[in-house]
Amino acid sequence: MARGGRIVSTTAFKLSAIYLAVFTVFALVFVLSINFAANRLFNQQISATIASEFSDLAIAWNEGGVVGLINAIDGRSNRPGASLYLLADSNGGIVAGNVNAVATEFLARAVQTPAVVGYTGDDGVQRVAMVQVVRLSGGLFLLVGRDMSERERFAEITRLALIVAGVLLLGLGLVSWFFVSRRVLRRIDSISATTRRIMAGDLTGRLEVAGTKDEFDRLADSLNAMLERLEALMRGLKEVSDNIAHDLKTPLSRMRNRLDAALASADREAGREAMAAAIEDADQLIETFNALLTIARIEAGSTDEHADEVDAAAMVRDIVELYEPVADEAGAAIVVQAEGTQPLRGNRELLSQAVANLIDNAIKHGRPADPATPPSIRVSVRRDGNDLLIAVADNGPGIPEEERGRVQERFVRLETSRSTPGTGLGLSLVAALAKLHRGRLELTDAGPGLLATIRLPVAVA
Repeated sequence: MARGGRIVSTTAFKLSAIYLAVFTVFALVFVLSINFAANRLFNQQISATIASEFSDLAIAWNEGGVVGLINAIDGRSNRPGASLYLLADSNGGIVAGNVNAVATEFLARAVQTPAVVGYTGDDGVQRVAMVQVVRLSGGLFLLVGRDMSERERFAEITRLALIVAGVLLLGLGLVSWFFVSRRVLRRIDSISATTRRIMAGDLTGRLEVAGTKDEFDRLADSLNAMLERLEALMRGLKEVSDNIAHDLKTPLSRMRNRLDAALASADREAGREAMAAAIEDADQLIETFNALLTIARIEAGSTDEHADEVDAAAMVRDIVELYEPVADEAGAAIVVQAEGTQPLRGNRELLSQAVANLIDNAIKHGRPADPATPPSIRVSVRRDGNDLLIAVADNGPGIPEEERGRVQERFVRLETSRSTPGTGLGLSLVAALAKLHRGRLELTDAGPGLLATIRLPVAVA
């Protein structure tokens, strides 16, 4: 009972019932319309035939009188067909014709227009015909008509066709409902099972895509994309939580130890140095948290930064000028290739932060393995079709190809960079900022060194 109620309450059953009702009404109206039109056509043809017969018999009456009319009626009555003829006297006695009996009162009315009446044929069977009667001189009545058995047979065929169409529609409706309901219920059961799996905490569950490209497949594709996004966000949240707990534990412990040492020390100068170092650690922690918040906001799509017209070439030249003293102090030569203007729509502050992170990363990690080779950094801005490329290249050890995707994740630091200060958020932040501007960060081989390129569409919303 529950199964039957479940099936009746399904959308597939309701749609099938609606379609069945609509097509049944359509078939009924269609067949009845054909029947009505055919009957009307039959009646018009019979009326025209009767009028033509009267015209011919009138000629025989005018030319040969009663004898000529009787001969004409006898000749026509012997022909095969559905035409009816009767010449009767005032008492209803049959003078000539192929009708055995007709109601006297009907003849007495002398019908001037065709009418449908019952009559007895030569074989004694009661039938229906359309007839017309006229009164002749001498008390005679002339009846001309047409048997309507053909119309009755057509009406019977129409009724049979209507019954067959109804049964066929009902059968097809039940068959279509069966297959549609099975398919729809199976897809809905699959969706329900997947949602229960997801609610249980397994975000790897995905809705089934049958490959039919119907509404269910489009819905499944959209929901699967949403689930992948949610899974990525949850995975990122878990990674951030784990990384914060792991990577920020050391600076927090170091800060506490310094403050504890400053509190226990009687040397005022040592206490000041410990407090200054603790402030430096706090600034690094604040910078790390700010970077994490920026990345989280960008990945969640909740940033409210507005876009303006930016001259990327001028922006890069300003950043390079700002970093030249830092590069000189590190013994690195920095060269910029950003001539003229390179218009770009975006947020200047965020784009500047992305380029600055790449330059800072190149200064810290772009030292060649050979100490005799001086570090060299090249910053360039150029157009590539509809994209604008901001590239920072160094001549350091570079990043292995298999690691270039991983280093764009949060808190990821290669073994070769463990000895240099940093949090492992630089490239991750650059990748997020590039994505915010509908672009991407590309890491390739500079031969030697690393070539980090921010590829941005020129017109960014």
